[in-house]
Amino acid sequence: QVQLVESGGGLVQAGGSLTLSCAASGSSFRLNVMGWYRQAPGKQRELVAAITRGGITNYADSVKGRFAISRDNAKNTVYLQMNSLKPEDTAIYFCNTDYGGYYYWGQGTQVTVSS
Repeated sequence: QVQLVESGGGLVQAGGSLTLSCAASGSSFRLNVMGWYRQAPGKQRELVAAITRGGITNYADSVKGRFAISRDNAKNTVYLQMNSLKPEDTAIYFCNTDYGGYYYWGQGTQVTVSS
């Protein structure tokens, strides 16, 4: 069983920055891909960024050049540095990983960007 706990969301003005963190706990394990998704009101959940254990990253086109994903394998923690935030980045952000054939999600953290 993997438990994911996100933190770092909040309210920020357009152009500002936030850093999200997601810590995985529950057992001694090595996680491969860890990622961030987001879901805005009335929209489907979408991938924001993902990173493999070896550090290979993937970003949604809408956040390339503004967001940076990183991880600390020793702590089983993934981070999302969000810069130059826009109102359209407003959403609930979820941490995700897969382990043992199952997908796990955090409870989500709200990010609100005011114009």
